[in-house]
Amino acid sequence: MLTKTKIYLSSPHMGGTEQKFVAEAFETNWIAPLGPHVDGFENDIRTYLGEDKHVAALSSGTAAIHLALQLLHVSKGDEVLCQSFTFSASANPILYQGATPIFIDSESDTWNMSPELLEIAIKDRIEKYKKPKAIIAVHLYGMPYKANEINAIAEKYEIPVIEDSAEALGSTYFDQNCATLSDIGILSFNGNKIITTSGGGALITNTQSLKEKAVFLSTQARDNAPHYEHSSIGYNYRMSNVLAGIGRGQMEVINDRVKARRKNFDFYKANLSQYNTIEFLEEPQGFFSNRWITCIKTDSFETREQIRLTLLKDDIESRPLWKPMHMQPVFKDCLHFTNGISEDLFDKGLCLPSGSNLSQDDLDRVLNNILKTPNL
Repeated sequence: MLTKTKIYLSSPHMGGTEQKFVAEAFETNWIAPLGPHVDGFENDIRTYLGEDKHVAALSSGTAAIHLALQLLHVSKGDEVLCQSFTFSASANPILYQGATPIFIDSESDTWNMSPELLEIAIKDRIEKYKKPKAIIAVHLYGMPYKANEINAIAEKYEIPVIEDSAEALGSTYFDQNCATLSDIGILSFNGNKIITTSGGGALITNTQSLKEKAVFLSTQARDNAPHYEHSSIGYNYRMSNVLAGIGRGQMEVINDRVKARRKNFDFYKANLSQYNTIEFLEEPQGFFSNRWITCIKTDSFETREQIRLTLLKDDIESRPLWKPMHMQPVFKDCLHFTNGISEDLFDKGLCLPSGSNLSQDDLDRVLNNILKTPNL
């Protein structure tokens, strides 16, 4: 008797040439944290994003956000405005710096940070405390946020923007690559991302000097001396040469991965948009999403749970949309500017299997189970 295999939400998908780069690292004994593949991976990303950008390959996207806050001199007593509807890795590094997160709710067009609420929050903090030190905006599930509006507000009040593009490699905003739209961009190459290095991330800057500062901090802030000399606190955040080799192979297939993810979205939409209980997030004009994860919004919590549990019975992974940070126990005492949109999305939204390695049989199996859902 054949046993059905589990269908995951977003599993790693190797292209085949990753082994060549990893084998090269072993053959040349570049197993140490640094090596030629790190430089090569950074150049590959830079070529993809644009030659005017500078890339530091790091151990995770979280590390990249942490270093971005350091580069912007965020410290104890400062406040950082952060999108509430996101994964906790967007917000946790604020606490690492001893600063305080202020959470901003979403708008309905992209599910990302509301420009209107952002400006309300800035005015409030300037009036009651002091000007926030930075803004962390997120391209959620691969959908770009409204960068023109966010950047205009940031420039008006002279507050730098950290562009969390952990989920948005391959997405564009008016033909400009996500991760290049702000003061500092960050990427993630975690195992569930559109391309992966197993664990890894990158920090994207506009200047070589800022990249060099990030690399310095990520390698224990070792001063230029024949011995180990440290005049600053540093971190062990640099990507290893072996993992960078995986990344080099993955960059060769990034365009194919985007096409596959968008094809998944098109399949789900073509077969489910006829149901009044299911709604898909459309791309506003000028927005191009990599569709890292296909998400639906249902008409109720009950419908969402019926779909999720029906899929679970057939060993198919799905997951509710992010629980907003302002609802998380760890951030329950943090100030937040909300409009109810992210709470509604958490209540009714569901992530569907979206891996670029899903077969047509896998997609049909997911669809057939969704169609079994009572009262769809």
